[in-house]
Amino acid sequence: KPQPTSLLLEQPVRSGQSVVFTEGDVTVLGSVGSGAEIVAGGSIHVYGTLRGRAMAGVNGNAAARIYCQKIEAELLAIDGYYQTAEDINATLRNRPAQAWLDGDVMRITPLN
Repeated sequence: KPQPTSLLLEQPVRSGQSVVFTEGDVTVLGSVGSGAEIVAGGSIHVYGTLRGRAMAGVNGNAAARIYCQKIEAELLAIDGYYQTAEDINATLRNRPAQAWLDGDVMRITPLN
């Protein structure tokens, strides 16, 4: 039986919880709490507020992206390149955003 290549979480990810899915994408229908972390081999999709840590592309997938409806993240990482809360432009906060790699620079842009 083939392994699933995506993980769907229908509940919020609460503070202190760690979700690790190195086989592919992780989708969270709720929010990711402060102090929680999502680790994915592929992209991360958060349909609520992303307050915790999101690490995408952990197996060397530089094409992975992070999407969220409201960005308040402590840390975003893609393929080992990361930005902390202090690095994230204040104008992006509380807005839909996506993070992606442009060479070895992480870009965080609004989602229209």
